[in-house]
Amino acid sequence: MAWSIAQVARMSRVTSRTLRHYDAIGLLEPARIGGNGYRYYEREQLLRLQQILLLRDLGLGLDTVAEVLDGRHTAVDVLRNHARWLSTEQERLARLAETVARTIEELEGGYRMRMEELFEGFDADRQARYEAELVERYGEGAQEHIDEGKRRLRTWTKADADAFMAEWGAVREAFAALFDAGVAPDAPEVLEVTDRHHTWLCRSWTPNRESYTGLGRLYVDSPEFKAQFDEHAEGFAEYVRDAIAAYAQARL
Repeated sequence: MAWSIAQVARMSRVTSRTLRHYDAIGLLEPARIGGNGYRYYEREQLLRLQQILLLRDLGLGLDTVAEVLDGRHTAVDVLRNHARWLSTEQERLARLAETVARTIEELEGGYRMRMEELFEGFDADRQARYEAELVERYGEGAQEHIDEGKRRLRTWTKADADAFMAEWGAVREAFAALFDAGVAPDAPEVLEVTDRHHTWLCRSWTPNRESYTGLGRLYVDSPEFKAQFDEHAEGFAEYVRDAIAAYAQARL
């Protein structure tokens, strides 16, 4: 017995877009494609989809899920490493929760935070990894951009930081709306949103064509960045990467 992609989407509560993305990356191929171009899935594919969704619910990225299902790593080893990461993340989130609580208290007129407390719980190690990866990819010129950004950030107030993060959220929502509507990443309306992203980025550092394109690739290549984008939908990180590449080629 075979089920169409629409039937599988209803049964599994996974969108057809996600199923097509799983096929495109070789994670879940249909049993066959009919003469009408429709994908059809049989019991073997449904069982594999069940395993994919279970591993995703445990917090594993798609690359890791593929490695487990293809036998390149055992599920136990992967989950043991993931458990260690979750424990570390739990501690970080606890510190972040305390920072938020103190911020609320300050805004309500109570406790006044020291400047260094504003950033407790933010992952300095993760930021250092991003910086090292940018320098490794794009040479010492990238370090100049990083240093420039740090100099600018030292002059920011908490209101500046809040406005910066609020604008990032708005830009992501604008990208997501165009992605959901199926607008091509090099379409004029997407270029306008990307221009807004570039303008936002220039508040902290000023990328050139090469470094801006590289940032787009980093959004996909970094599991942490990609997971943030793909919380919206599978393939969203690649969409933003392609939009950035199109913008860099056209306007930088």
